Amino acid sequence: MTTPGAVSSYDGRSAVFAGADVCHEAGLALPDEASRPRFEDDIWDFSHVAGLPAQMARCTRRFDFAAITDPRWRLVAKELVLAMLVPRHVSVIPLPRAYRTALHLTTCAGRLGELTRFFAWLGDHGVPGLEQLDTWLCEAYLAHRRYVLDEHGTVVGEQSHGTRRSAAQAVVDLVNYRELFTADRVSADLRPWGGATASAVAEMPCGRGQNKTPPVEGTVLQPMLAAALYLVSTLGPHAIELAQEVREADRTSSCKANGLRSAGLAPVAEFTSLLAEYERARTPLPMLAEHHIADRLADGWDPDDLLLPVATGVLARQAGASQFWSRWLPALRGPLEASLAVVGVEKVFGRDAVEITAADGTSSLPWTLPLHRLEAVALVGIVRTAAIITLATVSGMRASELMELRVGCRRPPEEPVPGLTRFRIASKVVKGQPLGGTDDEWVVAEPVYRAVELAEQLHDSPQDGALLFGRFAFDVRYRWFKNWINSRSGQRLGLAPIPDGPVNLRMLRQTLALEMAYRPGGVLASKIHLKHIAVATTEGYASRPGGAQAELLAEVNKHESDRNLDLVLAEFRNYQQGILPAGPGARSLTEFFAHVDAKLDATAAKAPKTQRSDRDVLNLLTKRAKVLHLGPANYCWFTDPSRALCLKLAGTPTADRPLIGMCDSARCPQATHHPGHRPVWAEHADRTKIFIGQIGTARKTERTRLQADFDRALRVVAEIDAASATMDEESS
Repeated sequence: MTTPGAVSSYDGRSAVFAGADVCHEAGLALPDEASRPRFEDDIWDFSHVAGLPAQMARCTRRFDFAAITDPRWRLVAKELVLAMLVPRHVSVIPLPRAYRTALHLTTCAGRLGELTRFFAWLGDHGVPGLEQLDTWLCEAYLAHRRYVLDEHGTVVGEQSHGTRRSAAQAVVDLVNYRELFTADRVSADLRPWGGATASAVAEMPCGRGQNKTPPVEGTVLQPMLAAALYLVSTLGPHAIELAQEVREADRTSSCKANGLRSAGLAPVAEFTSLLAEYERARTPLPMLAEHHIADRLADGWDPDDLLLPVATGVLARQAGASQFWSRWLPALRGPLEASLAVVGVEKVFGRDAVEITAADGTSSLPWTLPLHRLEAVALVGIVRTAAIITLATVSGMRASELMELRVGCRRPPEEPVPGLTRFRIASKVVKGQPLGGTDDEWVVAEPVYRAVELAEQLHDSPQDGALLFGRFAFDVRYRWFKNWINSRSGQRLGLAPIPDGPVNLRMLRQTLALEMAYRPGGVLASKIHLKHIAVATTEGYASRPGGAQAELLAEVNKHESDRNLDLVLAEFRNYQQGILPAGPGARSLTEFFAHVDAKLDATAAKAPKTQRSDRDVLNLLTKRAKVLHLGPANYCWFTDPSRALCLKLAGTPTADRPLIGMCDSARCPQATHHPGHRPVWAEHADRTKIFIGQIGTARKTERTRLQADFDRALRVVAEIDAASATMDEESS
């Protein structure tokens, strides 16, 4: 049947794409032996297309048009999807509102899924053809997709903005590609929602107010990352052995192991020999998992039967039989019960576990308790998830980039200067890149490098080039990880519980971006390391109001202000406890703290029953927090630009910010040193001493310069120690 708006000569074939090779038209590469989807096929299988990202789910690689029951609308869907894949086709180019850039297969799969729902909805509402589609039906479908209904049809919530946009986009696409369709078309005067875009119809937030993705809360991030690092560094080597133990057990005790014989007479001799070996090695018999014990009880086993928890099937395969038959039990009960009385029964994996130090450092204990097979596999999976969390949190890689990691992605460590090692890993940038992605490398911290190494060793088939993680659902993995950490298993190891709170890969990436942007030059460093899309990051450099980079800077500045206020409050509390600052600016800072303390005392004298809160203190410290800048090993209190040594050296005395890279905190009158800076100066002194010892006697100038640097570092360390000890001596 042909509707009035369709081509009158419709004969069941497309007037535009009939007989087309879909992959050839879309420029998608396929292996020679792979089947090539044709336009007339009801299933277009793109599973073997070269360059598909690992993040792309298998279900989205098969376009199922058969789910659309009406053959006319099925043809419309095929023509629409192929037109989105081939925007340069001679029949697509003339369409004024068609896409000019080919859509990704993932996007097309989503469009097809929504179009299938829309056509099914139209069929349920008795709409015979697209010509009958009007604005009322468009609004009705949007309302249908907008609200969440319970089993009684009552509205209980709203769908996301993205779901509503997909619903509106299905209608908009049918309007924009109207002239292309052969079998059925919407009317020429249909303008749903006044011609507004799908994003406007769905009321998508613009994101100008703030970044839509918040960082992970510190109360969640700290215990989560601490637990992940502990599992990677401490449990990781033992988890590798456990994984090998499981694989070996599967090879020798599996039902599919080679050489096993089928049913026959009870193998009494084989069992007797096997049980004698168990007794000789003092090895407990394998224990059956709890759910299998429940199955035995349901089958009528006596709860008091001594053999109830014994994994007789495992023993049968070790004795050379494919399984343990119930008719064997009378003949084998005696030997089994005798051995059970000697060696007992225990879970198979994790026996005699090596002792480790607990995460809280309070005790030593076995790294795991004995485990069933499924428990052992789960524990290996938890350690693998810890590696993923370490990777995502410390490297900031996108989900698509993590899933493209392959075995062998670690590059050999480099040592550009003695004592400084640089670690790199290779993956692909997928976002914003052509199909297949672009090879790239990430400079990472050593914990990330070690986490990748652990993941390679935990891999089931670690051949070079195999996907390291493949496609994974981080939200599911994280939920299992958190539950394990908060369970008795995690608490036994002294791990801090992880509180409830949202965590996903985007939030972890945002958290790292903010932390990096705190540093001098950190915004540019974030752009390079996180491989941001150039257009989004250059807006801020061009000073365009409202640009993405300007938004990031505003967000960073807010977090930086909060952090500075916390640091000033911490140093004020140190002052109250007698821990004083050191350095040229110490006297000025101490006088400021004394002034604040005096104001608080005066307030308390007037209202002796009023408790002073941190809010009162913060109000007095806010002004000083605004001038705090963090140096590599000092705090810079930039209260007077004319006194800043870095600006004098640079010849820019009127600048409104210090040049932290030129800071000489041992001489600048606005710099202070605190106990937290002592390890940096002490390490610098130790390294300088080593360099001095390695310099030849002929290099007198270099030796003199290093000796002065060494003396300065020792002086700063001594001043920090002296300032910290001053009040202790007075109080004693």
